[in-house]
Amino acid sequence: MIKPFLLNLKFKLKRMKKSTLLGHSNQLINRIGLGCMGMSEFYGSFDENESINTLHKAIDLGVNFLDTADMYGWGANEQLLGKALKGKWEKVVLATKFAVMRGSNGEFLGLNGTPEYIKQACEQSLQNLGVEAIDLYYMHRQDPKLEIEEIVDSMSELVKEGKVKYLGLSEVNAETLRRAHAVHPISALQTEYSIWSREPENEIFDVCNELGITFVAYSPLGRGFLTGAIKSRADLEPSDWRLTLPRFTEDAIKENLKFVEVIEEIAYSKNATKAQIALAWLLNQNDEIVAIPGTRKIQRLEENLGTFNVVLSQEDLSLIQSSLPSETIGARY
Repeated sequence: MIKPFLLNLKFKLKRMKKSTLLGHSNQLINRIGLGCMGMSEFYGSFDENESINTLHKAIDLGVNFLDTADMYGWGANEQLLGKALKGKWEKVVLATKFAVMRGSNGEFLGLNGTPEYIKQACEQSLQNLGVEAIDLYYMHRQDPKLEIEEIVDSMSELVKEGKVKYLGLSEVNAETLRRAHAVHPISALQTEYSIWSREPENEIFDVCNELGITFVAYSPLGRGFLTGAIKSRADLEPSDWRLTLPRFTEDAIKENLKFVEVIEEIAYSKNATKAQIALAWLLNQNDEIVAIPGTRKIQRLEENLGTFNVVLSQEDLSLIQSSLPSETIGARY
């Protein structure tokens, strides 16, 4: 068990930076943004009015980095943000994505990175959002039929046309990121990263630092698991997409609760929540990481932002590192 008396002040304490520049831009963004996916799909039931109130509260609290995609609710999530943010666009940096095709009933139809599709997808996103330009436009996943150079070249045309300001990629490896950046500056790389998903530490962080690319961590709370709210499959609604994931089988949940136990003990010693410790750990990995935890509730939004009041010493971080399980049970997808 981690004992509170070990967490002393002999190690230098440093408060986290609250904001950072977005890649190759002059845009200062909050290091805890807001992922909006769950406001329209995937995580069980949702309420539009509640989501709009949460979006408005986020802006009031200084959150200016919002994340969506054209495939979330197959357009409904972008439309929700368009409704909620009308007249407020100057207060936010908005990121959306293309490449994952959905049918009229929400069915998944594969990946598309052709020039024609990228142009079509961008136009539809602009219409859904009700804006003239997208701040940050991500390739959601790479079309395996095309080289990354072809895809980024097509994306760069949107920048030339003034429809997109900055480009981003999602879930690519270090080599692909370098090749893409050689075609057009990449401002952000979005990849899953959290205490139980640490693959980006191997190469991606170094490449992002070298090329001036902002690393954006999605699912920084392990799709809610690291908050301690999910102790069995019964804690999820029957329609919840997480029930299809390998890390959310009953056996995997039971084993992966060891991650939550580590966080819980540190949280107790800091008078913080488990979510705050998980986010604080992540943001302390380097000063430029941005996290986009998703939530539909104002209470959770405020809790996440309370992370900035949590101070972890180097000893705290080392203790978390040494206490974590050696592996996460279950693949991400």
